[in-house]
Amino acid sequence: MATTVRSTKVSIPAAPLGPENPLPALRPQGELHRLDPADLEGLPADMVRQIGYAPLRTVLPARLLDGYGRDREPAALDALVIENSRLRATVLPGLGGRLYSLFHKPTGRELLYRNPVFQPADFALAGAWFSGGVEWNLGATGHAAHTCAPLHAGRVPAPDGGEMLRLWEWERLRDLAFQIDLWLPEDSDFLYVGIRVRNPHDRTVPAYWWSNTAVPETDATRVLAPAQAAWHFGHQRALRQVGLPVPVAGGPDVSYPAGSQHPADYFLDIRGDDRRWIAALDGAGHGLVQTSTDLLRGRKVFWWGRGSGGRRWQEWLTEPGTGGYLEIQAGLARTQFEHIPMPADTDLSWLEAYGPLSADPELVHAEDWAAARAEAAGRLEAALPRAAVDTAYADWLAQADAEPKDILATGSGWGALEAERGHIRLPGTPFEATTLGDQQKPWLELLLAGVFPRPAAGSPPGPCLVSPQWRELLESADTYPGNEWFLDYYLGIAQWAADDRAQAVRSWERSLAAHPSPWCHRALAVADSVAGRVEQAAEHYVAAWESLRAATAEYGQQARTVQRALLVEAVPVLLEAGRAEEAARLLAVPLDDGRVRLLRARTALAQGDAAAARALLDAGIVVADLREGAEELSETWHAVAERLVAGDGEITDAVRAAARAEHPLPARYDFLMRPDTIGPAG
Repeated sequence: MATTVRSTKVSIPAAPLGPENPLPALRPQGELHRLDPADLEGLPADMVRQIGYAPLRTVLPARLLDGYGRDREPAALDALVIENSRLRATVLPGLGGRLYSLFHKPTGRELLYRNPVFQPADFALAGAWFSGGVEWNLGATGHAAHTCAPLHAGRVPAPDGGEMLRLWEWERLRDLAFQIDLWLPEDSDFLYVGIRVRNPHDRTVPAYWWSNTAVPETDATRVLAPAQAAWHFGHQRALRQVGLPVPVAGGPDVSYPAGSQHPADYFLDIRGDDRRWIAALDGAGHGLVQTSTDLLRGRKVFWWGRGSGGRRWQEWLTEPGTGGYLEIQAGLARTQFEHIPMPADTDLSWLEAYGPLSADPELVHAEDWAAARAEAAGRLEAALPRAAVDTAYADWLAQADAEPKDILATGSGWGALEAERGHIRLPGTPFEATTLGDQQKPWLELLLAGVFPRPAAGSPPGPCLVSPQWRELLESADTYPGNEWFLDYYLGIAQWAADDRAQAVRSWERSLAAHPSPWCHRALAVADSVAGRVEQAAEHYVAAWESLRAATAEYGQQARTVQRALLVEAVPVLLEAGRAEEAARLLAVPLDDGRVRLLRARTALAQGDAAAARALLDAGIVVADLREGAEELSETWHAVAERLVAGDGEITDAVRAAARAEHPLPARYDFLMRPDTIGPAG
């Protein structure tokens, strides 16, 4: 059959994403992949440079998506299908362009881990993320800010004359344009994916890309790649080089993820001109292989492990009893700690290929690591020669600028706004003015008229742009009489994003003097908290809360969203400041999701009422926006148990041990990604 691109729906149970968090993301998210500078000693010099290059301070200008829950209802997700006689690829354009399914018709096998539900969790840079399929990560260390956002999509002529699906969008954390072209040559067993990232600016920009592929995990699944060593990152939060497949004599064979107890990352060290590929094959030697042109240098395997915490995470991200997954990944650098400099007015492009691989199971699972790798490499070369990938890449480049014939899905208007501001035209990825929406209109007025608009009546302040160019426009903007406070508030956000914190504080203080608002009180609370001024932060949070309560009627249906966002930030700071009674007063509102219940339990404990805290925990607390690696649930459980055992006495190591024996952590609260020890993680 001829290759086709068509629209369809994917019907699965889904939890709604909910509203964006209305408070600007002034704090960095708790990304797990961070290294202590002391741990960089001994690493290759170029790796150290790239690890230290342009780390992300916040996810501004993106807004956090944390308004989802865990109540799933039947839903029909927009999908686009690329199909030939042998493969059917399904893409979700409204959810970061996720490659949701890759079905091999001759064998009837799904090559990816296809999640049977859509369940957001707090894993991405901007919050909401979901597991399964292949995700496209651009921006900075972590899951992309656009992973649950819509992309533009259109139909384009493929290099072989068939049809190709193009996805494109403006990446807002680094202000880069990107496109993802997917096509299936006639009768091919491999899906080709051509990727281009563009820096249209007159300055060097940090670049980051990782394609993350979820595949089914069985007890016998083995991950193979042309590497003899890897960079390991585990619960110790340090990066060290280890040998493969057995890092330490007598240790487990890490090419079999099912043998590991705890979650871990292994960045596979592919050297020289060895072909770039990675495969996950089951006990019968069947599975998926990913390969690419040489620019996509890095390869990685991630697994959850077979410990109770890892199993709990797998259940949390899907449905119990549906089987687990692991991830095989490919990136521009050797590790995900690194960002690479992308010079002005340049692009990065490469080709990836995804398809089935079958190999001799006796060789694939041989103790001889070299023989296992050679068998997979030979089968890959027979199925898809390296030269064929290079040729396909060259053919695709000739089509990379082709304009979409028709639009199949629409992304955001931020690319159109940037195209207008910078007079940018990028062939092949049109950012049309027709995509400009309500969030872009105030900024378009600033751009075209030099005037910062009045705040929208009955709404919290909208998103703020923070790049140097937009900051300059804010600094020189006119505004309407009485609206100076609003301009200063936004200017402070842009200054904060540029790490000019002292100036940001001055702007917010000036705004607050002109017009007391919950927004500036909250911004100053964050500034005080980050600087370690906990008492001052608590004062500003209380003032923000009172100001918001006085204006609740003004915000209508959005008031509840704003209240929850402020409450989630304010209560931990109040508890840190020793103001548990005040925290309890703030919590006496008709909000009752899992995050708020957890705060009530922690507040009850701080007030000396461990029994009340335990009652809340026993009733069940489900924190939908639990962060990857977060331990609030287990820490709260253990702290309550220790106080119940100790009574009014001192909490000693003996008390801690007794509390764990008498009050074991329930499975529903076990999200630990490291060994469970008494005391701080070590």
